[in-house]
Amino acid sequence: MAQADPKIESTGSAKGVAIKIIAAWVLLPLFFLATGGSFAWWETWVYCLILLGPMTAFLVYMARNDPDFIARRTKLHEKEPAQRRILVWGYPSMIAALVIPGLDHRFGWSDPPTAAVVAAMAIVLGGYLTVVRVFLENRWAGRTVEVFAEQKVISTGPYGIVRHPMYTGTIALYLATPVALGSWWALIPALTFIPIFVLRIRNEENVLVRDLPGYAEYRQRVRHRLVPFVW
Repeated sequence: MAQADPKIESTGSAKGVAIKIIAAWVLLPLFFLATGGSFAWWETWVYCLILLGPMTAFLVYMARNDPDFIARRTKLHEKEPAQRRILVWGYPSMIAALVIPGLDHRFGWSDPPTAAVVAAMAIVLGGYLTVVRVFLENRWAGRTVEVFAEQKVISTGPYGIVRHPMYTGTIALYLATPVALGSWWALIPALTFIPIFVLRIRNEENVLVRDLPGYAEYRQRVRHRLVPFVW
Protein backbone atom coordinates (compact mmCIF):
# COMPACT_ATOMS: atom_id res chain seq x y z
CA MET A 1 0.00 0.00 0.00
CA ALA A 2 1.36 3.45 -0.92
CA GLN A 3 2.11 5.79 1.94
CA ALA A 4 0.11 9.02 1.90
CA ASP A 5 1.94 12.33 1.91
CA PRO A 6 0.87 14.01 5.19
CA LYS A 7 0.68 17.42 3.51
CA ILE A 8 -2.02 16.29 1.09
CA GLU A 9 -3.43 13.31 2.96
CA SER A 10 -6.66 15.13 3.84
CA THR A 11 -7.48 15.57 0.15
CA GLY A 12 -7.53 11.83 -0.34
CA SER A 13 -8.89 10.95 3.09
CA ALA A 14 -12.03 8.88 3.54
CA LYS A 15 -13.98 12.03 4.47
CA GLY A 16 -12.65 13.97 1.48
CA VAL A 17 -13.47 11.13 -0.91
CA ALA A 18 -16.96 10.74 0.57
CA ILE A 19 -17.62 14.44 -0.02
CA LYS A 20 -16.44 14.15 -3.64
CA ILE A 21 -18.65 11.13 -4.28
CA ILE A 22 -21.76 12.68 -2.73
CA ALA A 23 -21.17 15.94 -4.60
CA ALA A 24 -20.83 14.10 -7.92
CA TRP A 25 -24.04 12.09 -7.38
CA VAL A 26 -25.94 15.28 -6.52
CA LEU A 27 -24.43 17.89 -8.85
CA LEU A 28 -24.22 15.97 -12.13
CA PRO A 29 -27.93 14.97 -12.19
CA LEU A 30 -28.89 18.48 -11.05
CA PHE A 31 -26.83 19.97 -13.87
CA PHE A 32 -28.63 17.88 -16.46
CA LEU A 33 -32.00 18.62 -14.86
CA ALA A 34 -31.24 22.35 -15.03
CA THR A 35 -30.12 22.27 -18.66
CA GLY A 36 -32.69 19.77 -19.94
CA GLY A 37 -35.55 20.89 -17.73
CA SER A 38 -37.11 17.44 -17.51
CA PHE A 39 -37.01 14.25 -15.47
CA ALA A 40 -38.12 12.44 -18.63
CA TRP A 41 -34.67 12.80 -20.20
CA TRP A 42 -33.80 9.14 -19.66
CA GLU A 43 -30.45 9.32 -21.43
CA THR A 44 -29.00 11.53 -18.72
CA TRP A 45 -29.90 9.18 -15.87
CA VAL A 46 -28.33 6.21 -17.64
CA TYR A 47 -25.29 8.36 -18.46
CA CYS A 48 -24.93 9.35 -14.80
CA LEU A 49 -25.07 5.71 -13.71
CA ILE A 50 -22.48 4.72 -16.31
CA LEU A 51 -20.04 7.35 -15.06
CA LEU A 52 -20.79 7.62 -11.36
CA GLY A 53 -21.04 3.90 -10.60
CA PRO A 54 -17.48 3.00 -11.68
CA MET A 55 -16.19 6.33 -10.37
CA THR A 56 -17.53 5.59 -6.89
CA ALA A 57 -15.97 2.13 -6.77
CA PHE A 58 -12.65 3.46 -8.06
CA LEU A 59 -12.45 6.37 -5.61
CA VAL A 60 -13.24 4.13 -2.66
CA TYR A 61 -10.51 1.72 -3.79
CA MET A 62 -7.93 4.48 -4.26
CA ALA A 63 -8.82 6.14 -0.94
CA ARG A 64 -7.87 2.88 0.76
CA ASN A 65 -4.80 2.08 -1.32
CA ASP A 66 -3.31 5.33 -2.66
CA PRO A 67 -4.79 8.56 -1.24
CA ASP A 68 -1.93 10.60 -2.72
CA PHE A 69 -3.23 9.71 -6.18
CA ILE A 70 -6.56 11.37 -5.44
CA ALA A 71 -4.74 14.47 -4.23
CA ARG A 72 -2.79 14.68 -7.49
CA ARG A 73 -5.95 14.24 -9.54
CA THR A 74 -7.60 17.04 -7.53
CA LYS A 75 -4.77 19.46 -8.24
CA LEU A 76 -5.88 21.92 -10.93
CA HIS A 77 -3.14 24.54 -11.21
CA GLU A 78 -0.99 24.08 -14.31
CA LYS A 79 2.65 25.11 -14.01
CA GLU A 80 3.24 25.18 -17.76
CA PRO A 81 2.05 28.44 -19.43
CA ALA A 82 1.23 26.57 -22.65
CA GLN A 83 -1.05 24.19 -20.75
CA ARG A 84 -2.85 27.08 -19.08
CA ARG A 85 -3.55 28.59 -22.51
CA ILE A 86 -4.82 25.24 -23.82
CA LEU A 87 -7.19 24.95 -20.86
CA VAL A 88 -8.56 28.43 -21.57
CA TRP A 89 -9.37 27.28 -25.12
CA GLY A 90 -10.76 23.93 -23.97
CA TYR A 91 -13.16 24.89 -21.21
CA PRO A 92 -15.73 26.65 -23.47
CA SER A 93 -15.88 23.58 -25.72
CA MET A 94 -16.36 21.28 -22.74
CA ILE A 95 -19.14 23.43 -21.30
CA ALA A 96 -20.87 23.72 -24.66
CA ALA A 97 -20.69 19.96 -25.25
CA LEU A 98 -22.53 19.40 -21.96
CA VAL A 99 -25.01 22.31 -22.13
CA ILE A 100 -26.14 21.89 -25.75
CA PRO A 101 -27.64 18.39 -25.17
CA GLY A 102 -29.94 19.91 -22.54
CA LEU A 103 -31.07 22.63 -24.93
CA ASP A 104 -31.41 20.03 -27.66
CA HIS A 105 -33.69 18.00 -25.39
CA ARG A 106 -35.76 21.06 -24.44
CA PHE A 107 -36.33 22.26 -27.99
CA GLY A 108 -36.16 19.01 -29.97
CA TRP A 109 -33.34 20.03 -32.31
CA SER A 110 -32.21 16.46 -33.01
CA ASP A 111 -33.20 12.92 -32.14
CA PRO A 112 -30.50 10.25 -32.53
CA PRO A 113 -31.91 6.73 -32.85
CA THR A 114 -31.88 4.61 -29.72
CA ALA A 115 -29.30 2.27 -31.25
CA ALA A 116 -26.88 5.19 -31.71
CA VAL A 117 -27.49 6.36 -28.14
CA VAL A 118 -26.86 2.90 -26.71
CA ALA A 119 -23.70 2.49 -28.81
CA ALA A 120 -22.46 5.87 -27.62
CA MET A 121 -23.13 4.91 -24.01
CA ALA A 122 -21.07 1.76 -24.52
CA ILE A 123 -18.22 3.90 -25.84
CA VAL A 124 -18.55 6.25 -22.86
CA LEU A 125 -18.26 3.30 -20.50
CA GLY A 126 -15.36 1.82 -22.46
CA GLY A 127 -13.56 5.16 -22.49
CA TYR A 128 -14.03 5.64 -18.76
CA LEU A 129 -12.88 2.11 -17.94
CA THR A 130 -9.82 2.70 -20.13
CA VAL A 131 -8.97 5.76 -18.05
CA VAL A 132 -9.45 3.77 -14.83
CA ARG A 133 -7.16 1.05 -16.19
CA VAL A 134 -4.52 3.71 -16.87
CA PHE A 135 -4.84 5.06 -13.33
CA LEU A 136 -4.34 1.59 -11.88
CA GLU A 137 -1.21 1.16 -14.02
CA ASN A 138 0.23 4.63 -13.44
CA ARG A 139 -0.22 6.26 -10.04
CA TRP A 140 1.54 9.39 -11.35
CA ALA A 141 -1.23 10.21 -13.84
CA GLY A 142 -2.11 13.64 -12.49
CA ARG A 143 -4.56 16.17 -13.84
CA THR A 144 -1.79 18.70 -14.43
CA VAL A 145 1.24 18.35 -16.69
CA GLU A 146 4.24 18.05 -14.39
CA VAL A 147 6.76 15.51 -13.16
CA PHE A 148 6.57 14.48 -9.51
CA ALA A 149 9.37 13.44 -7.19
CA GLU A 150 10.24 9.73 -7.57
CA GLN A 151 8.10 9.50 -10.72
CA LYS A 152 9.22 6.84 -13.20
CA VAL A 153 8.40 6.07 -16.81
CA ILE A 154 5.54 3.56 -17.06
CA SER A 155 5.73 1.28 -20.09
CA THR A 156 3.51 -1.62 -19.02
CA GLY A 157 -0.18 -2.32 -19.64
CA PRO A 158 -1.82 0.21 -21.97
CA TYR A 159 1.42 2.24 -21.98
CA GLY A 160 2.98 -0.55 -24.01
CA ILE A 161 0.48 0.18 -26.80
CA VAL A 162 0.32 3.99 -26.94
CA ARG A 163 2.10 6.69 -24.96
CA HIS A 164 -1.03 8.51 -23.81
CA PRO A 165 -3.74 5.89 -23.22
CA MET A 166 -5.49 8.12 -20.67
CA TYR A 167 -6.15 10.65 -23.42
CA THR A 168 -7.28 7.90 -25.78
CA GLY A 169 -9.98 6.88 -23.31
CA THR A 170 -10.85 10.48 -22.47
CA ILE A 171 -11.29 11.54 -26.10
CA ALA A 172 -13.50 8.51 -26.79
CA LEU A 173 -15.61 9.42 -23.76
CA TYR A 174 -15.89 13.10 -24.72
CA LEU A 175 -16.77 12.41 -28.36
CA ALA A 176 -19.43 9.84 -27.47
CA THR A 177 -21.03 11.93 -24.72
CA PRO A 178 -23.20 14.18 -26.96
CA VAL A 179 -24.83 11.22 -28.71
CA ALA A 180 -25.15 9.32 -25.42
CA LEU A 181 -27.11 12.33 -24.15
CA GLY A 182 -29.32 12.32 -27.25
CA SER A 183 -27.83 15.18 -29.25
CA TRP A 184 -26.20 15.43 -32.66
CA TRP A 185 -25.60 19.16 -32.40
CA ALA A 186 -23.35 18.85 -29.36
CA LEU A 187 -20.90 16.90 -31.50
CA ILE A 188 -19.76 20.22 -33.01
CA PRO A 189 -18.06 21.56 -29.85
CA ALA A 190 -17.05 18.02 -28.86
CA LEU A 191 -15.00 17.63 -32.05
CA THR A 192 -12.85 20.58 -31.03
CA PHE A 193 -11.45 18.38 -28.24
CA ILE A 194 -9.31 16.60 -30.83
CA PRO A 195 -7.04 19.55 -31.76
CA ILE A 196 -7.04 20.68 -28.12
CA PHE A 197 -5.74 17.29 -26.96
CA VAL A 198 -3.20 17.22 -29.80
CA LEU A 199 -1.79 20.54 -28.58
CA ARG A 200 -1.80 19.33 -24.98
CA ILE A 201 0.00 16.10 -25.84
CA ARG A 202 2.69 17.86 -27.91
CA ASN A 203 3.51 20.20 -25.04
CA GLU A 204 3.26 17.42 -22.44
CA GLU A 205 5.78 15.32 -24.33
CA ASN A 206 8.23 18.22 -24.39
CA VAL A 207 7.87 18.51 -20.62
CA LEU A 208 8.33 14.77 -20.07
CA VAL A 209 11.41 14.59 -22.30
CA ARG A 210 12.85 17.56 -20.40
CA ASP A 211 12.00 16.48 -16.85
CA LEU A 212 11.42 12.70 -16.73
CA PRO A 213 14.54 10.51 -17.10
CA GLY A 214 14.01 7.70 -19.57
CA TYR A 215 11.00 9.22 -21.35
CA ALA A 216 12.94 9.99 -24.56
CA GLU A 217 13.95 6.32 -24.79
CA TYR A 218 10.39 5.19 -24.04
CA ARG A 219 9.15 7.43 -26.85
CA GLN A 220 11.45 5.61 -29.25
CA ARG A 221 10.13 2.20 -28.16
CA VAL A 222 6.41 3.10 -28.22
CA ARG A 223 5.97 5.03 -31.43
CA HIS A 224 2.30 6.10 -31.31
CA ARG A 225 0.69 8.64 -29.02
CA LEU A 226 -3.06 7.96 -29.10
CA VAL A 227 -4.04 5.36 -31.68
CA PRO A 228 -1.82 2.47 -32.79
CA PHE A 229 -0.52 2.86 -36.37
CA VAL A 230 -2.32 6.22 -36.73
CA TRP A 231 -0.77 8.86 -34.39
